[in-house]
Amino acid sequence: MSDCFKKDILNAAKVMVVGCGALGNEVLKNLALMKVGNIVLVDFDNVETDNLKRSILFNEFQDSVGLPKVDVVAYVIRKIHPEINLTVINGDISADVGLGLIKDMDVVIGCVDNRWARYCINRLCMRVGVPWIDGGISELEGIVKIFEPGKNCYACTLSNEEMDNMKRRFSCAGNIRRALKTESAPTTSLIASIIGSIQVQEALKLIHNKYNDNPIFETLSGKMLIYDGKYFSFSTVGISAFDDDCSVHEYWKPVIKSTISSKTTIREALWLTKIQLGAYSVSLNLINDCFVDFICDKETDEKFSVMLPGRFVENFINQSPELSKKPISSYYQNEIRKFHRDSPYLDMTLEEIGIPEHDILFMKCGINGIYRERDYFIEIQ
Repeated sequence: MSDCFKKDILNAAKVMVVGCGALGNEVLKNLALMKVGNIVLVDFDNVETDNLKRSILFNEFQDSVGLPKVDVVAYVIRKIHPEINLTVINGDISADVGLGLIKDMDVVIGCVDNRWARYCINRLCMRVGVPWIDGGISELEGIVKIFEPGKNCYACTLSNEEMDNMKRRFSCAGNIRRALKTESAPTTSLIASIIGSIQVQEALKLIHNKYNDNPIFETLSGKMLIYDGKYFSFSTVGISAFDDDCSVHEYWKPVIKSTISSKTTIREALWLTKIQLGAYSVSLNLINDCFVDFICDKETDEKFSVMLPGRFVENFINQSPELSKKPISSYYQNEIRKFHRDSPYLDMTLEEIGIPEHDILFMKCGINGIYRERDYFIEIQ
């Protein structure tokens, strides 16, 4: 072990890796070889035949085609580092990862290939004050960027046109196409290895700085490293955009722990929050997605029960022999974005309306007078 990285710090470190493709494989391999003690894996894809050609962890398990990427990666990582504490989430960073889990991380490493996923990682990390490291690869070129709350924000680096295009394509109204790869490009094992190694190096430097009174490493924080393998050149540019009016990097504090879990009903969650805070009114606000109870045919006004989080509506329509006869644009959906004591469906669980384990609830509570509300952030179990 190199003297510059301390074994006790590495063993206690908590790192989330989002994306288990070619880049994620290299990042996870290096984290395991460095004996990082606690890793959370997040990915919603299955292994495909093409993955075997450029991803070392999948290549070690030739029968992995068709299996969830996170399960295959976890199997191999445990062979490299048997003492590792792994949390595996076969899901989407935008909706299936509890914000409380991210709050507990030292750093998040993004190994994703589209703008929406990066936007979601950034939004979540900004809310709980956790730095994240973005990596991107394309043939013989790659980039690494570090975003730290209070210093720079991924959303603030996007142009108005880029933001508008993303919002149209991935709106919170529910038709969120997770599988689109708007920035994808052919990748190679060589560039993934180079960029993944730099991401891990920067992650370990950030972690060591966190646990020292004075920073001991210079990092890429606020910068973008650009690697051009064709001409073998490295360069860095500043990315310090952090606009005061950007709602994406709002910091959720303080976060209050509770006895609520994802299995708790909405009614119970409202009541428990009301008791815990001494509030006279409480509402649960869904800000990442909505809940859709029904859709309606625009032409006939016929209603069809859905009862799902908005992100599942498109698939619901496509899988219905009756509904799929018409394009998705033929329907409008009834969205619920707030639950209070007079709302319907209060006996549904938080999980059923799309809230994962360890999430942080955005509650508005009436405190100190009937016309005054305050925002509270409640961490669930």
